[in-house]
Amino acid sequence: MAGPTPPVIPPAVRTETEPARTVVAVADAEPELPPADDEAPAAIWPDDSMESAFRAEAKERGEPVRVAREPEEKEEENESGAVPKLDDLVARIPAGVREAMEDLFRARFVAVKRVPRKALKS
Repeated sequence: MAGPTPPVIPPAVRTETEPARTVVAVADAEPELPPADDEAPAAIWPDDSMESAFRAEAKERGEPVRVAREPEEKEEENESGAVPKLDDLVARIPAGVREAMEDLFRARFVAVKRVPRKALKS
């Protein structure tokens, strides 16, 4: 069994003003990587002073600088009331959507459970 055929390289083209050029295609070549150094420093995460310097430079360049604020901890709302009945919730879903969910996902509604707000994506 023969290996893969090498790519076809067009012949060199020569014009009156420039010499002929040879094009070489290297297939299956592994890029050379520097040897692994066990003592190489890991990526350094910027500290507060580096972050402040970056923001100051960005302001000087006229770039908008926004600081992401951490969300304040809200008290968990205790909704200890009874959860609605499954049939009532299913009835609120349009019939076409229920049929599509059944066809596409074989989805069945089996229970109603309350989850904490922390578990939900904001």
